[in-house]
Amino acid sequence: MPISAVKESNIDVLVIGAGPAGLMACNALARTGINVRIVDKQPSKVMAGQADGIQPRTIEVLQSYGLAQRLLQEANQVHTAAFYNPNPETRGIELTDRTPGVFANDARYPFEATLHQGAIEDIFLDSMRDLGVEVSRPTVPVSIQVYDNQPQSVDASTFPVRVVLFHGDARNGQTETEIVHAKFVIGADGAHSWVRKACDIEMEGEQTEYIWGVVDMVPETDFPDIRNKCAIHSINGSCGIVPREGDKVRLYIQLGSHGELDDTSGRVAKELMGPNMLLDVARKSMFPYVIDEAEPIEWWTIYRIGQRVAAQFFVKDRIFIAGDACHTHSPKAGQGMDASMNDTHNLAWKLVHVVKGWADLSLLRTYEFERRTYAQDLIIFDKQWAELFSGRPRTDDNQGGVSHEDFLKAFKAFGGFTSGIGICYAESELINTTHQSFTKNLIIGKRLPPQIVVRAADLRPFELQDLLPSDARFKVLVFAGDTIQPSQRMRLTMLAEEMGAGASFLKTYSHGENIFAAFDILVVGSSKGATRHTDFPELFRSHWSKVFVNRGMEELPGCDVYGNFGINPAGAVVIVRPDGYVGTVAPFEMVGDINRYFAAFTRPSTDV
Repeated sequence: MPISAVKESNIDVLVIGAGPAGLMACNALARTGINVRIVDKQPSKVMAGQADGIQPRTIEVLQSYGLAQRLLQEANQVHTAAFYNPNPETRGIELTDRTPGVFANDARYPFEATLHQGAIEDIFLDSMRDLGVEVSRPTVPVSIQVYDNQPQSVDASTFPVRVVLFHGDARNGQTETEIVHAKFVIGADGAHSWVRKACDIEMEGEQTEYIWGVVDMVPETDFPDIRNKCAIHSINGSCGIVPREGDKVRLYIQLGSHGELDDTSGRVAKELMGPNMLLDVARKSMFPYVIDEAEPIEWWTIYRIGQRVAAQFFVKDRIFIAGDACHTHSPKAGQGMDASMNDTHNLAWKLVHVVKGWADLSLLRTYEFERRTYAQDLIIFDKQWAELFSGRPRTDDNQGGVSHEDFLKAFKAFGGFTSGIGICYAESELINTTHQSFTKNLIIGKRLPPQIVVRAADLRPFELQDLLPSDARFKVLVFAGDTIQPSQRMRLTMLAEEMGAGASFLKTYSHGENIFAAFDILVVGSSKGATRHTDFPELFRSHWSKVFVNRGMEELPGCDVYGNFGINPAGAVVIVRPDGYVGTVAPFEMVGDINRYFAAFTRPSTDV
């Protein structure tokens, strides 16, 4: 077959793989004006099955991109978890307990949202389409190379990564080869990642003996908790239930430890089973309750639980892998899609800063430091969770089995981790905890919690998280204290003068005449009396909508940001990273520490 002429193109970032991780990256980059392309070898997006759970922290992240409202309109919400265990008399199962579905004290969205992966991808695809970006399908990468003589700093003329793409949709039956020269490449191409293999990155870990089946269906059943998330331990095996959008549910069905494996390869032999056989196994686990399909089964699969993490997440500071390409684990805790999207949520803003010349390449290495550490923690959790879920239940005949108390204890203990709310990044150039005492409950390294503040100009309440969109800018939150007091007002004036001076981080790293290209400043006062936004220094009120107070004229539920965050009455400056995580805190008199914080990874404006 003839091949059309080779074409070449230069782009800032090439994303390979259009699953949730790749789409998150592409959408985030496109929103900030980065020249980004995304390709996928599949001719169409996911139409059925695959991932379906969105955890509370991920909903917050989607909200920061303006995408959560559609998700919540289309998705099912899981608020309750039910636990079933063997009844020693009937040999069937019985309800043991019901608990909240999420254990996270400060979750803005205290539930898990469940929706078909294809519908979740549609949310990103529509957002990207509005930005003029489409997925190129079917497009297969053929080779990838990083020039060894690439400079150590990024500028507009540097495109050191060469990727050869093979387009399968060329006209007149031809295939078209394209050479892409990119500044950076993100490999978000799944567990069998071509990018990872092409870069010779090893996956470290092991396969377990646990084999599970999955069935997506509309059930006809007398099971009373079919619309709740369920963990079922029976003498016939374990089963999990996840309610989905509409009338659908997903069943996780424990299978044998070896009967579904290919004797030669050791891989799951899907041809040995079928959806009706899986459902037969589920019926035994759910006895005495009955479950049948009210409609034809939509999707099914069989998998063997593997728990692996890539040895490295980047190559030569130019090629990065994300999502299933760098970590695989059990899907039953609902972490796969969430971990994947949060990988590229972490990476995208860092790429923006480097591509725009605002930061050195070293900033990108914090991606591996933060997300590989998280992935390793995820595997540790997953091993314990998979063992508890797949283990035989404790009965009179099996006193060494998994008890309900053990399972529930783990379910609660891991709540902060599984929800994403409890993730805390370790000390690094992006996380400095020196002055943690000035915001005792606002933990440096964790995401900024939800909190109601009141806009001073019109006393309208706002969710603080909604004031910090994912736009690649650092957010500077000035907790001004009680500015009715003359001494505090004077301190705030002096702070504004120092932060507005030429040597401050706002001017040194503003990358242009407008400091608001890289920073956004919000001020929150604590005065109990009337506060006018015009009373604050000009630097802290670039617009009337940027000034807030702790309370309005009337008490609002939860409206005590100083008390809830443990803000020192003397005030504090809080730096929130573009991904919503608290980077550092400083008292008014130590703005120099914030200057040094940014100096660790940001290039001065004069270098651009």
